[in-house]
Amino acid sequence: MIDVTKLLLFIPTMILISATPGMCMTLAMTLGMTVGLKRTAWMMAGEVTGVALVSTLSGLGVASLMLRYPTAFTVFKLAGGLYMGWLGLQLWRSRGAMAISTDEMDGSAVPAGRMLALQGFVTAIANPKGWAFFMALLPPFMLTVNGPINAHNGVILLIILLSELLCMTLYATGGKALRKLLKERSNVAVLNRIAGTLMIGVGVWLAAS
Repeated sequence: MIDVTKLLLFIPTMILISATPGMCMTLAMTLGMTVGLKRTAWMMAGEVTGVALVSTLSGLGVASLMLRYPTAFTVFKLAGGLYMGWLGLQLWRSRGAMAISTDEMDGSAVPAGRMLALQGFVTAIANPKGWAFFMALLPPFMLTVNGPINAHNGVILLIILLSELLCMTLYATGGKALRKLLKERSNVAVLNRIAGTLMIGVGVWLAAS
């Protein structure tokens, strides 16, 4: 059983929410600037995997239980925030695998795909506000006929993932366009510092959430 009316209401709601600047979208734009759209796809894969986990557990009601024990979240988000901050500092200094070389703009020295995927996954699941958000958002749009796992709720999950993927692609494309705008060698350091500032912002956002 699928409630088309609820789905039609959920689609613009989710797209609007996904398009709003946040940690994952900022990360997508930053990686679009530094490693390009194709490599950013690894981060997107990790992010949508994390979002799928968070939204599924929220729909099943498991998230409310997990949020009662915030210690694990605190350790996880602080570690993730510190790591993002360290990457941002490296970018500021034009060092590390993500930094754009001052000698060439081919982006050949990039981190492994699995590391990019891990960044996306951690960013998606280490934010307690994300869990609470899905707990508040999903119930009005879900159907509980025959339990929480049914065709309607499966379509809801698909809409969430497609919306996140679409918006991250747009943000990453914007980051790539900014890279081209500042591709002159004299502006490479500026581009690295912009990306580094955004990455540090993601780290602070994650740690302070």
